[in-house]
This record gives sequence, C-alpha cells and structure tokens, in this order.
Amino acid sequence: MKKNDKMMCMLEEQQKRNIRNMNKAVSDFQKNFQKPETRREFDLSDPQALKKDRPARLSDNDPRCTVSGLQKFMGEDLNYAQRMKFQKEQLREWSLQQQRDYKNALADKKILDDLHDKNRIELDRKTMEQQRIEEETRRAVCAATKDFNKSQAAELAERKKLDKRQKMKDDMDEISSLLQGNFLSENPAQAISSFGRHRVITDRWKGMSQDQLMAIRSFQQQQVLEKLRLKEEERQRDAEWDRQSMQAARAQLILERCQERQNRERRQALDSINAQLSHEQKSKNIYLKEEEYSNCPTSQYYAQFNTTSR
Repeated sequence: MKKNDKMMCMLEEQQKRNIRNMNKAVSDFQKNFQKPETRREFDLSDPQALKKDRPARLSDNDPRCTVSGLQKFMGEDLNYAQRMKFQKEQLREWSLQQQRDYKNALADKKILDDLHDKNRIELDRKTMEQQRIEEETRRAVCAATKDFNKSQAAELAERKKLDKRQKMKDDMDEISSLLQGNFLSENPAQAISSFGRHRVITDRWKGMSQDQLMAIRSFQQQQVLEKLRLKEEERQRDAEWDRQSMQAARAQLILERCQERQNRERRQALDSINAQLSHEQKSKNIYLKEEEYSNCPTSQYYAQFNTTSR
C-alpha cells in the first residue's frame, strides 16, 4: 500500500508538472507571437487610448466635476485602482495562505494515515503470532493425544498377545493332558465315569490316589488365585482408564480457559487502540477547523502592505 501511494503521488506530481509546462509554453507562445498590437482591430480596442486622452477629471476637487456632470460618485475616487489592487493582493495572499493550510492539513492527514497503517500492521502481526501460538498448542495437544492412543493401542495389542499365548498354552496343556490321560495310557484312573467326576465305573475303579487328591486341591487353589488376579487386573485397568480420562478432560478445560482469556485480552487491546485512534482523529479535525477560522488578517498585516506601497 505504501509503495502504491508513493507511485500515485509521483504520477500526480508528474502530471501537474506536465500541465504546468504546457500552460507555460502556451503563455510564452501567446506572449511572443500573438501580441495584441499585431491585430488589425488594435486601434479600435487600444487599452492605452484612454490614457492618451484627457481624463474626465484631474483630481477629486476638479471644478469640472459638477453635480450635473455625474463624474464623481461615492467609492469612485482616484485611489480606486490602488485600493482595488491592494484588495486583490490581499485576497491573493489569503488564497495562498488557505492553500498552504490545506497542503499542511493534507500532509498531517497522510502522516496520521501512515501511523494508522503501521498500527494496523502491528496489530495484524500480533494477531498472527497469537494464532501461531494457538496452533502450536493445538498441535502439542494432538501429539499428546496421539501418543496416549498409541500407548493404549500397544497395551491392547500386548494384552491380546498374552491372551493368545495363554490360549495356546492351554491348548498345548489340553493336548498333553489327552496324550498323557488315563484312557490313552491305560491308567487305572480311567475308571472315572463319564457322567461326572464324582461317579466311577465300578469295574475299573481302583480308588483315588493321594496325588490325585493333591492335584485336585492344587488346581482348585490355582483357579481361586487366577480369578482373584483377573479381578485385580480389571480393577487396576478401569482405575487407569478413569485417571487418564480425568487428566485429558482437565487439560482440555485448562486449554479452553487459556484461549478464552487470550481472546478477551486481544479484544480489549483492539478496543483500546480503536478508541485512541478515534480520539486522535477527532482532536485533529477540531484543530484543523480552529486553524481555518483563525487566520484572519491583522493590523500588522495591513501595515506591512502600506509600507510596501510607499
């Protein structure tokens, strides 16, 4: 915008300079080659004809200026030309002064516009910086959430792997148990009936051994411990999920509050800057109006022109 404004000012100055040179060339041509005395009807419209003739009155007290002669009226004294010249000069000075004041006002307005542009650019830069910080914070939160999801996925995969390994182990134990079972090994323990472990085939049963009794008790104890361990793992896993969910919700709440506070501070700063610029603009307009009506000519100004005329 500054570059475009500078180019426009340069082009405007160049255009004014070209127009001024063209007018000067036309004026010089008329002055050198189109003089009034070279016209055919110059003797009919000679501006010096009246000067060559005897004036209607020689002074304000000329005895020829009678009442019936109608040669002298109020405001038509011999100093009329000098007075009109002085008034024209005074009007010209006033016009020049107004032009200078107008140019100064334009320069001041340009300075204020440049200052406003700088402030706006600085405010835009701060806003972009704040947006960049918010974007970085958002990316950090997303990265933390992604890492957490990865850890949860890895934990789930590890748990599935352990479950698969346990199932494979159980299958191998089952196969091994079948291979080493009473039926295939023709163990006397095959006398147990198929209707339940508390029932036996009478023609095959030889009684329970002490090892069988200990194995049953040990297996029951392992089942109890395994069930307690699974319940404890489930309780710990649920507690960990609840803790991580609360931490994520707390972090999100803190981030939202921080963003709201930053947005509120930015709005307050923007309102303060706009109010200050509005106040400065109003003060400048009042000053320009006062300057416009305070440049009336004084007695010293008239005295200066009287001295110059003398």
